[in-house]
Amino acid sequence: MSVIFKRLFFACAGAVLLSACTSAEQSTVVPVQILSPSLYTNAAPLDLRLSTWPYPYPLKEFKTSLQGQSASMMYMDVPAQDKQKGAVLLFHGKNFSSDYWKFTIPALTQAGYRVIAPDQIGFGKSSKPDVQYHFDDLAANTQTLLTSLKIKQVAVIANSMGGMVGVRFARLYPQTVRKLVLENPLGLEDYSKDIPPQQNDNLLKLEVSQTEASYRKFLQSYFPNWQPTYEQFVEVYVRVQKGPDYPAYARTSVLTYQMIAEKPVVNDFPQLKMPVLLVIGQKDRTVFGRRFAPPEAVKSLGNFPELGRKAAASIPNAKLVPIDNVGHVPHVEVPEVFNKAVIEFLNSKP
Repeated sequence: MSVIFKRLFFACAGAVLLSACTSAEQSTVVPVQILSPSLYTNAAPLDLRLSTWPYPYPLKEFKTSLQGQSASMMYMDVPAQDKQKGAVLLFHGKNFSSDYWKFTIPALTQAGYRVIAPDQIGFGKSSKPDVQYHFDDLAANTQTLLTSLKIKQVAVIANSMGGMVGVRFARLYPQTVRKLVLENPLGLEDYSKDIPPQQNDNLLKLEVSQTEASYRKFLQSYFPNWQPTYEQFVEVYVRVQKGPDYPAYARTSVLTYQMIAEKPVVNDFPQLKMPVLLVIGQKDRTVFGRRFAPPEAVKSLGNFPELGRKAAASIPNAKLVPIDNVGHVPHVEVPEVFNKAVIEFLNSKP
């Protein structure tokens, strides 16, 4: 851990009760405030690999590497029921892990699809090496995983940041991707045009000043109709933050932020030749790096209804399914609606 990061971590990690770190939107010091009591005071800390956090299906380990460093990719491999129709690969978002597909996986397997649901390197229960992250590397590791499983072709379902990984995966390995489902993907616009570049030290400072309350508020922006079951996403973060591995976890979060900021995929859309389904929650207004954007720029960013229409027009063989009153993660918010649309698409003829 760098000296700067140590200072930032220990200076801000106590901000659960008193917030004295610089906010994202202003350069002045945040007034001292008493925050709500933690819901997880008595919860055990989680380590860097979330070892004790339960997943809906058994996990397997794929040993690989990332930029010369040994790494393990953890994944679920759930067999199809009855007549087998092929395999489906799931790509999760930045602030989630593959366990949030727990309502999607059984619907797919019951429909006859084998499901491969990995935690990408840098996320969930997989390794989190201190390297520069690139979508191409994540895609290459995933392709190697499929090769090891002797899977030659898949349909891909990808949400949020996973949409950016999915697009790059489809561009790099078009022979592997039979169909592509993009669910409220990031990358429908080029963030580098409006979001100023950020130094890692500044991002680390903001990361370690996060509190339970601020993280919950951040996640609530994804879900227009917040439900008690969504607290699981807050719980994971808070319990990692309580543990000794949080500095490494925070560092990885910063590095994966930079991957999203610096590696746009919107220009890949016209080159997608396979059938593409865009599932877009119409209340989603997610703007990656919103806190860093000039106020005038924010007004025109994150309009997912419009972004979905533009993406559908730019992709040669695309179908758009808008879902009203839903935000950034339709497969969690309205799983029955999402599953129905996706399975109909997967079952349809190319």
